[in-house]
Amino acid sequence: MAISFESAFAGHDKSLEFRSARAAVLANNIANADTPNYKARDIAFDSMFDTERSKLALAGTNSKHISGFSGGEADDLFYRNPNQPSLDGNTVDMQREQAEFAQNSLQFDSSFMFLDRKISGMKKALTGN
Repeated sequence: MAISFESAFAGHDKSLEFRSARAAVLANNIANADTPNYKARDIAFDSMFDTERSKLALAGTNSKHISGFSGGEADDLFYRNPNQPSLDGNTVDMQREQAEFAQNSLQFDSSFMFLDRKISGMKKALTGN
């Protein structure tokens, strides 16, 4: 019986990819906090989920079945609306960016911990400990 890593990891591997991408976007926002006219960006989990779901194709056994293909990919990044924009047009709110970065880091650590425990459980099952 073959092990399917995709089903064994229960989506935590995809979650780590998303959290890494979001950390890069948030770090870019923080780095450009003093850049005039810089617009803060973010990634929504829903858009990433929809992008992944759109890659799946439904199996049709009859020509009358609906294809189930939703079309092209949506842009994962969006511009964040500022609560209080600065005079130079920069929309980065440092307190919000730092809070979002800390929350994203905590969620990354949680997904990593679940994935680590899943892998160590597989190792124990294979070695018989």
